[in-house]
Amino acid sequence: MYPLGIVGNCQISALIHESGSLEWLCLPRPDSEPIFGRLLDPSGGHFSISLCDGGVISSEQSYLENTNILITEIEGSRGGKIRITDFCPRFEQYGRMFRPLMMIRMVEPLEPGTIVQIDCRPIKGWGKEPMNPIRGNSHLRFDWNDDSLRLTTNMPLTYLGDSTPFQLKEKLYFALTWGTGVEEDLVSVSERFFLQTRDYWRTWVKHCSIPVHFQKEVIRSALALKLHCYEDTGAILAATTTSLPEELNGTRNWDYRFCWLRDAYFTLSAFHSLGHFEEMEGFLKFLLDIAFEHAASRERLSPLYTISRGIPLAEQIHSNWQGYQKSQPVRSNNQASEHIQNDVYGEMILTLAPIYFDERFQYLRDGQHQRLLEYLATHASRAIGQKDAGLWEFRNTMREHSFTNLMLWAGFERLDRIQKNGFLPQFKIDSAVECKRAELSLRSAVKDGILRSTSEGSNLDSALSHLSLLRFPDRILAEKTLEQIRSKLLLSHDSKTFFYRYLQEDDFGIPRSAFIACSFWIAQALAQQGEVEDARLMIERTLESSNFLGLFSEHFDPATKQQLGNFPQTYSHVGLINAAFAVSPRWSDVL
Repeated sequence: MYPLGIVGNCQISALIHESGSLEWLCLPRPDSEPIFGRLLDPSGGHFSISLCDGGVISSEQSYLENTNILITEIEGSRGGKIRITDFCPRFEQYGRMFRPLMMIRMVEPLEPGTIVQIDCRPIKGWGKEPMNPIRGNSHLRFDWNDDSLRLTTNMPLTYLGDSTPFQLKEKLYFALTWGTGVEEDLVSVSERFFLQTRDYWRTWVKHCSIPVHFQKEVIRSALALKLHCYEDTGAILAATTTSLPEELNGTRNWDYRFCWLRDAYFTLSAFHSLGHFEEMEGFLKFLLDIAFEHAASRERLSPLYTISRGIPLAEQIHSNWQGYQKSQPVRSNNQASEHIQNDVYGEMILTLAPIYFDERFQYLRDGQHQRLLEYLATHASRAIGQKDAGLWEFRNTMREHSFTNLMLWAGFERLDRIQKNGFLPQFKIDSAVECKRAELSLRSAVKDGILRSTSEGSNLDSALSHLSLLRFPDRILAEKTLEQIRSKLLLSHDSKTFFYRYLQEDDFGIPRSAFIACSFWIAQALAQQGEVEDARLMIERTLESSNFLGLFSEHFDPATKQQLGNFPQTYSHVGLINAAFAVSPRWSDVL
């Protein structure tokens, strides 16, 4: 399992190892070059707080209940024990959200005579060149290009600069900031920010709607999802990391620090269930800006965008980086931005649909959103029955994918109902006709009563469990397809829980690990079909793929109990949330 926890404030995110070391932080944006990147290379930069006297007996991480504040406690084999508290400030101030480019670390002794060593070694991005510290009055400054990283502290700078071991007699504070330093008294500002951040997260959780079952797991997933919302623009990131391998010593290592339009739809579905709508509004603004910006200059939407609405640059391989457990290559940017992935038009229509079905969003029923729907519907109509790279982003193969046709069908089915409810009177596209076209294209891939991944073969696709989730009207087709997915794409017949996405050979061979979201999709589909107890048991067993903090990666190997792929993974946490709501009774049936 990844021995890591995440902290953040919807502006920056960092990963903390259970040893107390800051292993991953990119500044000034989550998709910037790494400042601390030891996660991917031993010389990739770190900020460690460690015991010096002998080995470590235990190291335990936990979150302060219902917050994104991480607590790490470390005990030494010869005595000595410390508690490290990590968080990124986030709270309302002066009528707006305060979310600075700042991370605060606090370390306190839990036993007398504890000897610690503080070692801060930032690097200059992918070049891995160490940053040289410049000593100030109560801080170290690390300059890079026209910006600087500052580490403000109340510990002796001589010990900090030389990484000298010393006896920890009192609580120490560290404020890691980008661009500007901390001008106020460090101790008082850190303690104040801690309390305000704690109260913010607990209030946010208190305002969540949660299901009856798997409450703690859903709360943790909701908090992890929130950290992947880049609030400045409304983008929702697929993951915090790049190049964590889907298969150890393989080449399926990708940069996921971008906004996939497809992921954002599923994520917003989860936020809708949770009752948090500010994320939906932020993403809709992000989408509107993308659509109108690119409508004139591009024939189609890209499957993914940067957090500033751009198209990621060409994929780069950083051969000077060892990779996670020596799994190369280490990549930045993502070639999938060049793909044709037509399912995004259906998913974006589904994203906008709540505006017209949910009266809480009636104020969004304006001309802008109608023009956006027309733009999406026009492209969706052209895409029906066409070949594309598909949901799983095959790099060198174009096929007519059933999942694409299914999402296009779902988009037009919702548009048809929206029009029948009296909205979009000026809409020029006959959604009922387009819906039927998409259904016919979808049915062309049915063989032996089972929907195949394409019309060209007999392969299966776990994503087609969405037949039930999207309420495709052929219940028998949905049930038979799900039954075959559960039988043929099962990774291990011992667990009956984890599934391949598909089993045909792709550009990099045949997949060897389970895709965690598939288990949650299948559980949700079972619940939709009335098999609620089986669905609940599947969710319960799938929880073993999370780490000790309840955080999910993208992939999992049930044989070795190893998390794989980027982390934490939005798709996986969304899957848990949606599945947990699907298997839970109404609160009125419980209270």
